[in-house]
Amino acid sequence: MKNQLFAMAFLTVFFLSRCAWCAPRPNILYFYVDDMGWGAIGPNGQAARKAADKPYVQTPTLDKLAAAGVNFSRFYGATVCSPARSSQQTGFHQGHTFADRNDPNNAKKAMRADDILMGDALAAAGYVTGYWGKWGYGGSASKQNPVIDNVQTLPTSHGYKHVLAELHHIRAHTFFQPTLWSAPARAAAIGGVELIPNSMKPFINNPQYPEFPSNHNHPQYPATAYCDDLYAFAALEFVRAQARHYNKTGQPFFGLLAVQIPHAPFAEITKLPGWDSAYAGDPHFPTLAAQSKQWAAMVTRIDAHFGNILAVLEDPNGDGNNSDSVADNTLVIFQSDNGGPGGSSCKEYDANGGLRGNKGSIYEGGIRVPTIMRWPAKITGRSELRAGTSSDMVFDVSDLLPTFCELAGATPTVGLDGVSLAPTILGSGHQRTREFLIHEAGNYGSITRGRYKLIRSKGGRSGKAGKSRRSKTRKENTSRPAPALYDLVTDHAETDNIAEANPALVQELEALLLGERITEPAGFANTYHRWTGTNGADAADANNWSDYVYANAGDTYMADAGAPRASWTAHMQNTADKANSARAGSVIEFLGLEIRGNIESDAAQELVVAAGARLTCRNELRVAGQGILTLEGGTFSSLRWVDVIKGGTVRGQGSVEASFYNAGSTEVTGVFNISGRYHEQPGSTLHFAALRADGTRLLVDRDVQLAGALRVTVAKEFKSVSGDKITILTAGNIKGTFANAGNLVNANGTCFNISYSDKAVTLIVQ
Repeated sequence: MKNQLFAMAFLTVFFLSRCAWCAPRPNILYFYVDDMGWGAIGPNGQAARKAADKPYVQTPTLDKLAAAGVNFSRFYGATVCSPARSSQQTGFHQGHTFADRNDPNNAKKAMRADDILMGDALAAAGYVTGYWGKWGYGGSASKQNPVIDNVQTLPTSHGYKHVLAELHHIRAHTFFQPTLWSAPARAAAIGGVELIPNSMKPFINNPQYPEFPSNHNHPQYPATAYCDDLYAFAALEFVRAQARHYNKTGQPFFGLLAVQIPHAPFAEITKLPGWDSAYAGDPHFPTLAAQSKQWAAMVTRIDAHFGNILAVLEDPNGDGNNSDSVADNTLVIFQSDNGGPGGSSCKEYDANGGLRGNKGSIYEGGIRVPTIMRWPAKITGRSELRAGTSSDMVFDVSDLLPTFCELAGATPTVGLDGVSLAPTILGSGHQRTREFLIHEAGNYGSITRGRYKLIRSKGGRSGKAGKSRRSKTRKENTSRPAPALYDLVTDHAETDNIAEANPALVQELEALLLGERITEPAGFANTYHRWTGTNGADAADANNWSDYVYANAGDTYMADAGAPRASWTAHMQNTADKANSARAGSVIEFLGLEIRGNIESDAAQELVVAAGARLTCRNELRVAGQGILTLEGGTFSSLRWVDVIKGGTVRGQGSVEASFYNAGSTEVTGVFNISGRYHEQPGSTLHFAALRADGTRLLVDRDVQLAGALRVTVAKEFKSVSGDKITILTAGNIKGTFANAGNLVNANGTCFNISYSDKAVTLIVQ
């Protein structure tokens, strides 16, 4: 059973997702490969190799996908398998997820009941969900007799209904595993999954499955299936059924095919009949090393499977008529988990595209991954994302969970490291951006901000992160190598360490990197806490928050008690029938904090930040329905933003050292400073309460986007005559206007005309 915190968060997703049924939401089909280097697809190098008459890997399906979609040339995964999947599913980077490396124990503990994964969020939003392939969490490593080690980590415990998967990454080190885990189970089973034989027999020589002959149907096909064949056919059947269901009911589906290809062992593909037939006419193929041939055949094989599945989107009932196609409203994503390994395929096919390093490395060759997205209804000929082009926008695998949530009309966990890409994909709305990306690799961590990337050792003697161009004159730090800094725009191969020429930038980036918990021991993660305090209680008091314990089968993996700190994901929610208030009178920190009242009983939950006090939410403060943040001269700070969603209120006077997104209500009672940007959504309200002639003002350092309604309440002592001007808002740049009809606002009988310039909003008394 999931604890109370998860249940509340789950309901949050449900309630917010119900309204999304009013508008079409995309089906989501996600192809996820294992260890396929950045340069292994056409747009990142293979097309150029073909044109130059060099050995190239054949991926006709991915080539078509890129031609109809967008290739993201600066998309990042992780260094190895388990951390990549953990970040993908949770939306947190490796400094905040439980799995920050390939640890054999990850299968027992990496995912927790409290974590809201992709399957959780999309199932709660009404999607039919499926997962096929390498999951890596929940089962034991035994080849012959695997068992369930931790129900909390299973895909079926996180919203995935249709499953065919491997639950331990070591079991995935063969393509001929005798059994696989399947759901729904035919009978009662631990965690809702059961072991089934890994066999393609139902599909071979079966006229109902015309797709199989294109994937080397042959009477000598092994009795135990090449597992990716079975994963692909399970996914194909799901897509076929759900596409038909979508046409009848409009209920969308989410499918994630996470194959093992092209991970080692490479030679196992040679057991399949006709394994290299796709390259029969390639003059370069006979001259290549064995591993290169096997790798290329693996990639081409899975590319054919992808083609079969995409064909089902176009013609779900298989009658040759595409009138029932669901492809137009299906977001298709192709991506690898990490960079490709070394070896002959990397050299002979340039599978990492000239990037430095390989799988396991903190360099670009280890973490930059090929990524293609296609959504015909949205990605067409727009200037931002044109079909058939490449984008160098910097994104991370942790961005996909919040992206899927926004497209589905759901709300993810507060304080994620990932940022939704939905505005970029949709071509509408405001694309929020993070300041930087974080990655870990063994004893190294990296931070990428724009064009610059800093690599830093976590400590200890671990070798040089990169050779400095001034290293001959520098005394080496024997306890820890000096950080290395690279300009990825001019030096994508990371050959020129410019750290010594940019000491201030190195210091700035290093401080940010250390704040992201990359030096914590293995197994560190964010923890989940809920407010338990009574009305008027101190928010900094440990007694007013729940403790966190992650335990399984008698083992305690993690425990966290005490006062709030910067690794907390916290929910301050009022579940009573009366209003509740908490008070911050000093310094208090969170990773993410949501303030939410009791909507059903109209009972608010307030957090008051007193004068001189400082509330910090490193990633996000979310003020939700019936939630109130009151600044009594205090300060809120974040590296990102405060997010006031519909029904939430921020009020008072003080300072916000973050960007401010308002979809609810903001009430300004004095001087209110925002050191980031201020962005309104239609339907929001900006209320200047107690307006005085000497100024009740909103001062914004950066850009302002206006779209909501302006309200004004004048103070009792307010006196004015026609033509008086009062500036209520100043900013670096102002776009848009308030939604007030005729640019007028009435305040206690006094009517004002709203006047705009590019840097100020002024009220003029009529």
